[in-house]
Amino acid sequence: MFGEGAENGAVRIGFVLVPEFSMIAFAAGVEPIRLANRLSDSSIYTGVTLSNDGKDVTASNGVCVAVDHSIVDAGPLDMVMVCGGLNIRDHTSVALMNAVRRRATHGAGVGALCTGSYVLARAGLLDGYRCTIHWENLTSFAEEFPEIEVTAELFEIDRNRLSCAGGTAAVDMMLTMIGMQRGDALAAMVADQLIHHRIRESTERQRMELRSRVGVAHPKLLSVIQMMEENLEEPLSCAELARMVGLSARQLERLFRKYLGQVPTRYYLELRLKRSRFLLLQTSMPVLSVALSCGFVSASHFSKCYRECFHKTPSEERRILIEVA
Repeated sequence: MFGEGAENGAVRIGFVLVPEFSMIAFAAGVEPIRLANRLSDSSIYTGVTLSNDGKDVTASNGVCVAVDHSIVDAGPLDMVMVCGGLNIRDHTSVALMNAVRRRATHGAGVGALCTGSYVLARAGLLDGYRCTIHWENLTSFAEEFPEIEVTAELFEIDRNRLSCAGGTAAVDMMLTMIGMQRGDALAAMVADQLIHHRIRESTERQRMELRSRVGVAHPKLLSVIQMMEENLEEPLSCAELARMVGLSARQLERLFRKYLGQVPTRYYLELRLKRSRFLLLQTSMPVLSVALSCGFVSASHFSKCYRECFHKTPSEERRILIEVA
């Protein structure tokens, strides 16, 4: 079980900030333990900020955060929380993985906020454990680490491994941890201070309901959009989609025009292109692999569609990213 230091004094948690980390995930991880201390009128948790080299770290929103120590020089820790964000692959160094691995070897529990799960996976610290990661990264993570049990849950607590989807999911994970270590009453008081009306269960969905995301309520249209989102690698034809919801192809097209202002083929194509852009920017997958995983039969067709949508080719998108880095 994680956090065994709770019986012997304050649980000391080191928050390892990885460049371009998610500020909201970090704050959502830190604030619950601060409030737990305040409400219990004692230092039951100690939070320290860490980086790989002890230098300040800039978050994805451009805010620079000063850290207390390097991960190596932080002293004893009961738990290490790796806080990731954008471009996590580019920031997962051998030195970082080794440092987190050493902490785990010496008995520290290990956690991840947002894409920090990628660092733990690369370090071999999730082998045999259940974990989660932000929904945008879920597919690529599962492809890169097929041996790891990754879920789409809001957060996962598996023995001494914690992970969450990022954003406000970190609040619920930390509140659940506080409840397990210090009792549900304290966790509820902390949630109340955070204006967090209830502590969400780990099994709750990461994403908003589809009707809220797309702004329509027509049940058959929502069913078709959901099938589109679930079949990006092997796209279904409009005739197949229409038949599966009991409509004709013409009726389906009228629904898309009425509620979304475009034909279903265009909507489906844009879903696939948006997914491909994320894979190009956030993974190291070859361009052809990205094309195939998003339902394009050839690199040339993919490049043509991508340029029409984003005004640059997939290769140019990658090159710009490398030049900026």
